[in-house]
Amino acid sequence: MRKLASFHLKNQTDKLKNLSTRIFQSSRLVVSQSTPYQVIERYQHTSIRYYPAHERRFLEPLVFIPPLAVTVSIYDLYPYRSLVQYFQQQGFEVYLLDWGRFNYADHQLNFLHFLEDIIPHCLHSIRTNSGSPDVSLHGWSMGGLFATLYTAHCHSKQIKNLMTLGAPIDTFLTGWHGQLLQHTQAFLASYPRLANTLYSGKLPKKMLQTPGKLNALVFKLLDPPGWFNGHKRLLQNLDDPQVLQEHATMSAYLNDMIDYPGGINQDMILNIWLQNPLKNGHIHLNHKLIQLKNIDCNLLVGAGLRDQLVCADAVAPLCELTSSPDVTFTLINGGHMGIMSNQNSAKEFWPQLATWLQQRSTSL
Repeated sequence: MRKLASFHLKNQTDKLKNLSTRIFQSSRLVVSQSTPYQVIERYQHTSIRYYPAHERRFLEPLVFIPPLAVTVSIYDLYPYRSLVQYFQQQGFEVYLLDWGRFNYADHQLNFLHFLEDIIPHCLHSIRTNSGSPDVSLHGWSMGGLFATLYTAHCHSKQIKNLMTLGAPIDTFLTGWHGQLLQHTQAFLASYPRLANTLYSGKLPKKMLQTPGKLNALVFKLLDPPGWFNGHKRLLQNLDDPQVLQEHATMSAYLNDMIDYPGGINQDMILNIWLQNPLKNGHIHLNHKLIQLKNIDCNLLVGAGLRDQLVCADAVAPLCELTSSPDVTFTLINGGHMGIMSNQNSAKEFWPQLATWLQQRSTSL
């Protein structure tokens, strides 16, 4: 009995020590971005990370286009569950665009700045470095919109494969906040002057800038169950070193968000989310028309089964709006972030995605 009591006492003591480490020394537990890479170029804020294939099997490189506001940690979150490392192992040359950090001096940046300047410049450098004229694009969340709109806007025949995950097309179909957007748009329709002020782009971009801390708070508020369940899992598994590391790593990722430039918020919130033009297959950005029907490459569209931010109904319409003869739609076991990083996605979806891409890439 004494040995049993001593064991329980030691177990509780260890748990308290682990909890103390998690609260006061959490940086020691963070394990993200451990995969080696090279920076092949820096352009404006952006750096291009290159992760060489372990044994190159395919000609076309895989280019990850991330969303803004978040860091690129989610692409290399854990040493044992890393998206970039997984595709390295599958024989792909992997490139990751790291947008860097923005502040109020960058308030004028908008979607077209990325679509017409940063992304084309980076893809040119990647083509040169990889020796391949064609590339495959992977975009998640806003990164999925960047990849989709770039492919449509540039009419590029050098995009061989396009993969988008959790990228909103019909924003009014995104749960309760989609309904809120729809009601807001209807309200603004009754006040044309107010609508014109919001939609015309005349609002000072500095007013629309959102700091990283606010972005982090809003992201958590959009998925309270996910935030609660993460902490619950930690408290139930304080004796598990892997759970401690994963909780600290994910928390560091969620807490370290970056500013949205004002021009980006103008395009994303007031144009894409509130006016919802993409459901009709096109969008005007600074009076330039971008049509989704210009996309004719191989297309994979993915949506999370439990995505509270961009549900499957909001993602799926892209399948019907392009000219691609090869379209695949898939549901992924996870929420908005889980489709990129959770264990179910890694075990079930990553192999499916790799197979899809291998079948549509040029073997060496």
